Amino acid sequence: MAEEKKRTRRANGESAIYLGKDGRWHARVPMGYKDDGSPYRRHLTRPTRKELVDEVRRLEKQRDEGSARQPGKPWMVAKWLEHWVENIAKPVVSENTYAGYEVAVRVHLVPGIGRHRIDRLEPEHLESLYRRMQSAGSKAGTAHQAHRTARTALGEAVRRGHAAKNAAALAKPPRMEEDENEVEPYSVDEVQSLLLEVNKRRNSARWMLALALGLRQGETLGLRWSDVDLDNEYLKLRRNRLRPKYEHGCGEAAPCGRKAGYCPARVQVRRETKNTKSRAGRRAVPLPGPLVVMLRSHREAQARERAAAGNLWTESEYVFTKPLGGPLSPNTDYHDWKRLLEDAGVRDGRLHDARHTAGTVLMLLGVPDRVIDQIMGWEPGGAARMRARYLHVTDPMLKEAARKISHAIWGPPGNLAVDKDQDNEA
Repeated sequence: MAEEKKRTRRANGESAIYLGKDGRWHARVPMGYKDDGSPYRRHLTRPTRKELVDEVRRLEKQRDEGSARQPGKPWMVAKWLEHWVENIAKPVVSENTYAGYEVAVRVHLVPGIGRHRIDRLEPEHLESLYRRMQSAGSKAGTAHQAHRTARTALGEAVRRGHAAKNAAALAKPPRMEEDENEVEPYSVDEVQSLLLEVNKRRNSARWMLALALGLRQGETLGLRWSDVDLDNEYLKLRRNRLRPKYEHGCGEAAPCGRKAGYCPARVQVRRETKNTKSRAGRRAVPLPGPLVVMLRSHREAQARERAAAGNLWTESEYVFTKPLGGPLSPNTDYHDWKRLLEDAGVRDGRLHDARHTAGTVLMLLGVPDRVIDQIMGWEPGGAARMRARYLHVTDPMLKEAARKISHAIWGPPGNLAVDKDQDNEA
């Protein structure tokens, strides 16, 4: 049967399908209204009526589900990512989260997939980007950060109707080995070696807060004396120290030619601290007696430094400061940790490994899970997952488990059954 060539009148709101003078089938699909209130219709064309009807039905389904592209010129991926990170994400996320998004967008996503139209981006485009990143030397974790950023940004584009699907939600990021398989917490002997070296350095209590209580870097550097109650032997954690961010202050007339962080007239554009956003993060932590002694000694040493510095001292209320006052830089703190490990003759490790060590020691001592969660600052809903990630089973714990199994099945040493088994083995 020959295909119908006559244009069919349709009721308002229905799609119009007709055969054009060019010999192709055309359709006008009502999609809603533009910003100015005028009707918005999508024009489709296909060589056969069947192909066109299939496409019209698909588009009508997207429209009815609210997933069809909005009227107007489609976004390019680069423009959308730049708009999203500066105008949508930045006002509502933390400085650190924004910094991660901004780097992923600027360094990886815009150069890698920015030239695609957002409504034509496919999962394969992202998977190809991840492979290129790793071939160029990026770690799997860096590709994962780009993947998570793209998934969040494109998810917002779908929610607003700029794309019908989230390509990043469908893409497969590269396999990444779990961090816990790479982390080996420091043993008690290693912690004691660090303690001997720590006692020779300024800000010695800073490192023991990490090794003994598992405080995060931002939590420790954000501590102020008003948060510390040495008489009642506890401290309150309620803010985090942020990594500084600088802009040039030298001006275009006399540029220094250095990076912003090394500009002689640099201007800090990020606040020093932020309040802890989670309820679990805002917590009271008990102080062991030796740490109370260390903090008292540290406060006296800081008072002597203040007196010696005189007018050069920068008052800041922080527990741990630079030699002339003012908050410690997270970058300086990191390099101090690396020197501490080297001077103590202890194997190299991340600063965050000290947190794994503290959690494992708490478990080794038999501290109840609920108390561990309080000290470590884990949310109740995700505490079990965090314990699985941070609390490591050590060799002494395995040997103790083997001893208990032996005692339960074969009885205590000297038992007749144990002796008989040993004779049979001989």
